[in-house]
Amino acid sequence: MVGLKHPSLWGTVCVVLCGLSAGAALAQGPAQKQGGGAVQTGASYQNDTSLPLYYLPAWSGKKAAGREAAENPRIPNHHVDSEDTVIQRRLFAPTLRMPAPIATFDGINVAAGCGACAPPDTDGAVGETQYVQMVNTAYQIFDKATGASLAGPTQISALWAGFGGVCETGGAGDPIVLYDKLAKRWVISQFAGGTVITDECIAVSITSDATGSYHRYGFHLGSNFFDYPHLGVWPDGYYMAMNVFNAAGTAYLGPQPFAFDRAAMLAGNPATFVSTGIISANDAPILPADFDGQTLPALGAPAPFVEFPGNAPPTYQVFRFHADFVTPANTTFTLAGSPAAAGYTALCASSRACVPQLGVANTDWLDGIGDRLMFRLAYRNFGGHEALVSNYSVSANNVAGVRWFELRNATTGAPTVFQEGTYQPDTTWRWMGSAAMDAMGDIAVGFSASSAGINPQIRYAGRLATDPPGVLTQGEAHLFDGTFSQTGNGNRWGDYSDLTVDPIDDCTFWYTNEYVDAAGWNTRIGSFKFPGCAAAK
Repeated sequence: MVGLKHPSLWGTVCVVLCGLSAGAALAQGPAQKQGGGAVQTGASYQNDTSLPLYYLPAWSGKKAAGREAAENPRIPNHHVDSEDTVIQRRLFAPTLRMPAPIATFDGINVAAGCGACAPPDTDGAVGETQYVQMVNTAYQIFDKATGASLAGPTQISALWAGFGGVCETGGAGDPIVLYDKLAKRWVISQFAGGTVITDECIAVSITSDATGSYHRYGFHLGSNFFDYPHLGVWPDGYYMAMNVFNAAGTAYLGPQPFAFDRAAMLAGNPATFVSTGIISANDAPILPADFDGQTLPALGAPAPFVEFPGNAPPTYQVFRFHADFVTPANTTFTLAGSPAAAGYTALCASSRACVPQLGVANTDWLDGIGDRLMFRLAYRNFGGHEALVSNYSVSANNVAGVRWFELRNATTGAPTVFQEGTYQPDTTWRWMGSAAMDAMGDIAVGFSASSAGINPQIRYAGRLATDPPGVLTQGEAHLFDGTFSQTGNGNRWGDYSDLTVDPIDDCTFWYTNEYVDAAGWNTRIGSFKFPGCAAAK
């Protein structure tokens, strides 16, 4: 999160505008892992449709005072280190190579982001003809064929110009952009608040052109501190996971799932959300599935969520969220299964900042953020099976490695671990990954790489669907190598990156992550494709 404070009178205004819908969202009782939880409901306290982005007031260039972003509060550690039996300790034959980048160009940098704060929370999504990138607290729209800027960089809050309330005046970052492939719409979000982050601001484009108009929504979630929002597209809703803390941010209360009425938001109508409440303080962060591909899940299939395997012994707890916006009381959030995860050693468990860089002291080592799943939880339906792919960062052989995994039986039947592996082929530290799967079932993983001998770099690795399970056999490629190491930003890195799949061919991966140049943090966007991929049309 950016954690910038914006004095606001919105709490007074909300008494008038939010009405009972916001009040209903304030009750935050614990959810049931096996259904039957107290269902919470809320409504957009305001919604409208913006002018096209090129008509909105230009960002003035004023940024908050340059300083480090507030740290995402630590998640209590219930993990017990154990042997990692799935470490990949080597690169494979040089004839098996990841494809080189097709396109690569710079994204938003620190000058256009949130001042001198860090981390940028880099994420992005690819659409029919455009690529949209977001960082703390700015967005930019690119022509994906040329890399030319079509709009921005502009502060995210400019998208809420004239909307009023904290969405306009109190946007605090943790941005997420999604491309809703089913509707060919863009979904842009960030959280907001006054002294406490209590709201989620979501905008849905009215066409596939990201530079056009958006249906804008403000949702008041409650009185607690709602941190680290991550969203996913599902046919019946936009689903979100939050890490919830008390208002002071000093006590972790647990993860909480939300579902927003997608149909209403696509139409620009007032929209509601449903939630089954906070799971428990003993549960690690969760992540919602985000739809990829061309084959829908079964009609009415629940949206999968997966919990970070921070328990002992580690398991991938798979939840199924059935949201009922007509009869909210019928909403359920059910634990479908807990398949075992391979053992691992937690990354940066004691200090959180443990990743070395070239030419800096250990006081400037980087944040490993090894206590949660990394964005996204990519869902794909192959007809004969459903797959969920994601990753997290672990310690392997005394360096950071990327633990990636593929789960099956996402929406029905007993969830299983089809394959998983810890990618750690040498002494370089690899972390802050993002994983996805193309139409052929090939998997790619993008990540940051660093060590005492190199500046932070952006790399990617992968495997073909026909390769032996559990290993990234296709080698490794460099998307971009940074030229400096980061200092003076309080060790922050990430807090996430983003790998998405092109909806046109369902084969080309687009990845965005951060690196460091002479001015500070910068971001890079690039694409690549396995040569054998051909999507069915």
